[in-house]
Amino acid sequence: MTTVTTSASRGQHSGNLPAEVTSFVGRRQEVAEVRHLLSVSREVTLTGMGGVGKTRLALRVGHEVRRAFRDGVWVVELAALENPGMLARAVAEALEIRDTSAAPPLQVLADHLRDKQTLVILDNCEHLVGACAVLADTLLRAAPELRILATSRHVLGIAGEHAVPVAPLPLPLPEGNGAWPPLESLTQADAVQLFTERACAVLPSFAVTDDNRDVVTGIIRRLDGLPLGIELAAVRLRVLSAEQLLARLDDRFRLLTGGSRAVLPRHQTLRALIDWSHALCSEEERLLWHRASVFAGSLDLEGAETVCSGTGIDREDVLDLVIGLVDKSVLIREDHPGGVRYRMLETLRQYGRERLCERGEEARLRQRHRAYYRDLAGRAHAELFGPEQVTWFNRLHLEHANLRSALDGWFATPADAPTGLSMATDLLFHWITSYYLGEGRAWLERGLAAVSSPDDVRGRALWAGGWLAVIQADLPAATAMLDECRRIGARLDDEALLGYAELFTGMIAMCHKRPHDAIGCYGRALERHRRTGDPVGLASSLIRLSLARSYLGESDAAIAAAEQALQVCDAHGEGWHKAYTMMALGVEVWRQGDLPRAAELERQSLAFNQSLGDLLGVGITIEVLAWIAATQGLHERAAKLLGVLESVWSLVGAPLSGYGHLAGYHEECQARTREALGETAFAAAVRRGARLPYEEAVAYALADDKPGGPEPKEAGEPKGEQAQLTRREREIAQLVAQGMTNKEIAASLVIAQRTAEGHIEHILTKLGFNSRSQIAVWVGEQARADGDAPA
Repeated sequence: MTTVTTSASRGQHSGNLPAEVTSFVGRRQEVAEVRHLLSVSREVTLTGMGGVGKTRLALRVGHEVRRAFRDGVWVVELAALENPGMLARAVAEALEIRDTSAAPPLQVLADHLRDKQTLVILDNCEHLVGACAVLADTLLRAAPELRILATSRHVLGIAGEHAVPVAPLPLPLPEGNGAWPPLESLTQADAVQLFTERACAVLPSFAVTDDNRDVVTGIIRRLDGLPLGIELAAVRLRVLSAEQLLARLDDRFRLLTGGSRAVLPRHQTLRALIDWSHALCSEEERLLWHRASVFAGSLDLEGAETVCSGTGIDREDVLDLVIGLVDKSVLIREDHPGGVRYRMLETLRQYGRERLCERGEEARLRQRHRAYYRDLAGRAHAELFGPEQVTWFNRLHLEHANLRSALDGWFATPADAPTGLSMATDLLFHWITSYYLGEGRAWLERGLAAVSSPDDVRGRALWAGGWLAVIQADLPAATAMLDECRRIGARLDDEALLGYAELFTGMIAMCHKRPHDAIGCYGRALERHRRTGDPVGLASSLIRLSLARSYLGESDAAIAAAEQALQVCDAHGEGWHKAYTMMALGVEVWRQGDLPRAAELERQSLAFNQSLGDLLGVGITIEVLAWIAATQGLHERAAKLLGVLESVWSLVGAPLSGYGHLAGYHEECQARTREALGETAFAAAVRRGARLPYEEAVAYALADDKPGGPEPKEAGEPKGEQAQLTRREREIAQLVAQGMTNKEIAASLVIAQRTAEGHIEHILTKLGFNSRSQIAVWVGEQARADGDAPA
């Protein structure tokens, strides 16, 4: 079984539910039904046409039941995923699983979720329904406490699935006498509320009145109560009156249906609305809409300018056209630390793609999209070692769906496979510093299988794949790739290929505890990288040389190598390799006994790696901080850091991945700390560290290594008698104290009523009580003892 967990390793996970930026209108009955079904069924699928509100309903349910899932509610957005073969990796990415093992992605997911109490929302499954069915069935069989909530235009068709058709919002209906209900009642109708709230967002003075009630009701009825249709129509009130809006809707629908609205299929209604929205755009805006549909997920202005300009659109006009599409709600603006991006609703993207095909432009635009992201990867690679490094890492993370789509396109045609392989290699540090290490290796292996020419493209991919295999502790595969890289390098007399082959072969030698062989490899790598003037190769070789010299006790040589690496990094304004250099220097400074300086070096390294999201870097620096704490006699701290490391290294997939020669220091720290604290106290401290939320764990590691410093405390850790109850039982006890019935507790926690009753019986038995009132009194006493008000 693989040992991969979430990147955050946060103990109790909150999940990744997005904040609700607009109000959720209506659907009370549907929300209650789905919540109930999740308490009795492990897989629920919301079905319905595009634009009916399946996603919003699923997210609302997720927000309402999240307290019932100890390990969080996780949303997996599948709309931008085109390749069914990437489904498991996309789910792992959304669940923040660092896929650093060599196991199949679906097995990684199953192993991660096996003991988790989690709700996973699979959003927009219809174009991947077969793959989603296989994935859901596999995960549900592997993880007994997992629940899956899917949205799709079609059911998944797996055993135990409960399908919930999602209908449009109820339409306002006349009363028995044929008259419309009073205005107050009409404005409480879900569809009217939605239209009113969205209209007020663009026209704050808008209100449903006796004068416009018939017009508003007519608009909503023309749209059949479709939420997306209502929202798209309401935004037109920015330029049209309600009467003008209704007139144009009526004309458009009559055109599409031949005058018969009584039997109008709802999907035609949505299509009609989008056709109308399309018609309201200028010719250039429509063209940009079509061309932007080739992007997966989201795009930025540079991408729009590069890919979408050309015949019919001047590059300098793209900004104004984007503004126009944002104003018309075709593009949605998203703010990110790296800048503004734009996202298109999947229904609108599919519409744009159809129009692009009708124009005969799809193949050309997809080619331009691939070429743009090939060039983007190349630029990122060229500027990797410099002051823009973090900016590039963050940008590539935001562009991941587009990078994946581009790679798929390059590898779809054998003649283009070398370009795809080169692009996958340029993205090496994107694979390493984010969630995508396993995916990166898969892309490289796909390319290597398709590109057999013994040239520099294959050679670069071989040493890149070899490095990823070393991180995954797959040393046989790494050795085979590096041997072939060396043969190609010798054939081409390519110093760069030979230099990297030597570097990573030295890492393999260190994994096998052969430091002298490793030092020889690192020395030859340094000579070659100096001749080519490659700062990345120089810094990497010097870092590894420093560690190897330190391992042999050659202190002066170890420090000299690390200081040379720092000089290389500082000369280029580089931060990531510098962080690893400080880690390596800290190891040797610790060995020499300068504990304050060693701790400061490791904290600086940890802070940078944490900001970058590099879990391997976080793990190795916390390792050294634990050793330092044990040497200082801070054994409680050392034990808790060892507990943190249990989570971190299980997440990476291999303890001290790529740094296995340092395992002796870990074992020595563990033995010294256990002896100082005693087995019971040691185990308790390790357990507390392992249960720390990830952010708190890193903050604790970054704190000064001084007696009396902050001590981590497990969130919700029981005290006294409360330790007799499990986390779930404590939660139920608090709900009992609030006066909830068994039925209400079951609904709140999304469990069966019989399960809730069983938990309460266990609580009574464990605490020696015979009534629910005694549980309530006990909860109050525990809260007062903790200094808190009762929950």
